[in-house]
Amino acid sequence: MIRREFLRSTTAMCAGMAISKALPMLAETPSTDGWKTHEVTARVEVLKPSGITHIWLPAALIRNTPYQKSLSNKFVADGGTANLTESQQDALGIVSATYPAGAKPVLTLTSVVSTKNYEVDLSTPSAKHPASQAELEYFLQPSKYVPVDGIVLETATKATAGATTDVDQAHALYEWVVLNTFRDPKVRGCGRGDIRFMLESGDMGGKCADINALYVGLARAVGIPARHVYGLRIGKSEQGYKSLGLATDRATKGQHCRAEIYLKDYGWVPVDPADVRKVALEEPPGNLALNDQMVSKAHQQLFGFWEMNWMGYNYAHDVALPGSGGKPVVYFMYPQAETAEGRVDPFDPDNFKYEITARELG
Repeated sequence: MIRREFLRSTTAMCAGMAISKALPMLAETPSTDGWKTHEVTARVEVLKPSGITHIWLPAALIRNTPYQKSLSNKFVADGGTANLTESQQDALGIVSATYPAGAKPVLTLTSVVSTKNYEVDLSTPSAKHPASQAELEYFLQPSKYVPVDGIVLETATKATAGATTDVDQAHALYEWVVLNTFRDPKVRGCGRGDIRFMLESGDMGGKCADINALYVGLARAVGIPARHVYGLRIGKSEQGYKSLGLATDRATKGQHCRAEIYLKDYGWVPVDPADVRKVALEEPPGNLALNDQMVSKAHQQLFGFWEMNWMGYNYAHDVALPGSGGKPVVYFMYPQAETAEGRVDPFDPDNFKYEITARELG
């Protein structure tokens, strides 16, 4: 199922020109109170082009949130044409570049974002929860790999037995996911997020796109609006976690998705059961028990809190890449490319070269 309806697209520039497009509608200067500004640059090169070549990159979130202000997305495609396509529902911006046969396909995207740690105090109901009924209904819908019926509904119903409020239900599901999953380092990229397969097979290992997809699907199944937030780690952790931050300015392998749930008395609430499992597996010396001090700290923190050494890209699922002859991608946080030979494997460095760097501006 393709759920994307692209609502806005910039005009493609002439071939052979360098392209630079900012997003003036997002050029809002946030308060300096707790906010940090980062510049994130992705450079992509297709090393073995064949015929017409396409490259796609995710832009920073195209809407402002309590945790991120996307100040600009500027892109350059020498020798090609490029544009920006947007889907407001999913806060999705896709930078698409097309290169003629014989060109050297290189696309550079520089995003400037300001981020602020995101915490919702679940002990005090809030009067501020700006979400329309249409938005909430949208984030209750199933997707190809995140159904809300069958074994997903059965599992969610059992896990929330006895919970009387949406907060209790959400927390019960969080505990269930943390206790019943594990991080599998052999999974490529961030995983696929096929939650029916996970539950039916009993193979509960995965990475963030699997574990947090499971949480999103279970929440939706019991009527709690939930969404993935796909993005990228862009700095070191100041919470003491070596496993949840970057050691250098290289963010090339920093892709990470999180999750948000909508609770009626609190609005959108950040959660991240997948990172609890990442801490358990990777925090030195590794393979820590759930009752280890660092794991317990993450377990408690990550229901209602995100450290914003990370930037968001979008909420999108089953994304049809503009101008592509291939299938939609399950999620869009990795660079993508396509030649006359077909879709390029984003995990194949012999054919697809990209580097992402991040630096704090202030």
